[in-house]
Amino acid sequence: MTLRTLFIFFFTKGRITVRGKLVARGNAKKTDVVLYYKPNIPIALIEAKDNNHGVGDGPQQELDYAETLAIPFVFASNGDGFVFHDRTGLRDLKEENLRPDQFPSPDELWRLYSQWKGLDTSAEALVLQDYYDDGSGKAPRYCQVNAVNAAIEAIAKGQDRVLLVMATGTGKTSTAFQIIWRLWKAGRKKRILFLADRNVLIDQTMVNDFRPFGGAMAKLSTKSKTIERSDGTEVDVPLALDIKRRIDTSFEICLGLHQAITGPEERQKLFREFSPDFFDLIVIDECHRGSAAEDSA
Repeated sequence: MTLRTLFIFFFTKGRITVRGKLVARGNAKKTDVVLYYKPNIPIALIEAKDNNHGVGDGPQQELDYAETLAIPFVFASNGDGFVFHDRTGLRDLKEENLRPDQFPSPDELWRLYSQWKGLDTSAEALVLQDYYDDGSGKAPRYCQVNAVNAAIEAIAKGQDRVLLVMATGTGKTSTAFQIIWRLWKAGRKKRILFLADRNVLIDQTMVNDFRPFGGAMAKLSTKSKTIERSDGTEVDVPLALDIKRRIDTSFEICLGLHQAITGPEERQKLFREFSPDFFDLIVIDECHRGSAAEDSA
C-alpha cells in the first residue's frame, strides 16, 4: 500500500463575518501535507519546514487541525528528520524523534489506526470500502468525510443507530449518499429506505445525488412525474408502487415521504406492507422535523 499525498490542503475557506452591510472572510485553514491510506481516509498530517527551523518547530497548529480533521498522526519535519506525534495513546511514546528512514509504513500507520478505532477484520473491510467517485475530481468537504467515516465505523462495529447533526448547506444529502453507497457496495445493507418530509427533496435526491444507484432505486409513490436534473436533462422518476399500492420488491433502494409510510389514515400506513426486517438500513433526512412523532425512536 502506498500513501496518497495531498500538498497544501485547504479544508476551510475562512469564517464569514457579517456586520450590518459589511461582509468579511477570515483566514482559510490549510495544512502542508495530508497522507491518505485510501482516498477520503486521511491518516496523517505533516508540518513541513525548511532546515533553518528545528525539526519539531510549529506542530501545535497541525495538532489542532488533526483534531478537526479526525486524524490521529501528526509529523513535523525540517527535511532532516521527523517528530512523530501519536494521538491514539496506544504507544509508549506520545512524541518521538525519527530519522527519515524510520518513517512508518502505510501498513504500520493503518494497524495503529485500526487498533485505535477498535476495528476487527470484518469491520476493516467495510471501513475500507471505496467512496463513490464520478471522475470529475470533485472531493467531499472535510466535514462530510468526517461524518461519512464516523458513521461507517460505527456501523462496522455493530452500532444500530447513528445520528448525524450537520448545519444547513453542508451537504447532508451527498453525505447520506456516500454512507448508503459504501454499505450497499460492500454488501452489508441490501435493502435500503431513505425518508424525507417533502416531495421535492425525494425527487431532487433521486435525479441528482442518488443518480448513481440507477435502476436499483425507486420512489414509494403511485404518481409518475418527469423531473429536471441539475445538468438540465429530464428523467422519469421510477416508481415502486403500482396503482393499487402494491410494492415492487425488486428495487433495492426505496425513497419515500414520512407521510407516505405512516400516513394518518389506516389505508395510508404503507409500512404495514413491509415485514419488520424487510429493510436492512433506514436513513431519515431532517429527522428532527419529519419523524418526531410520539412513537418515534
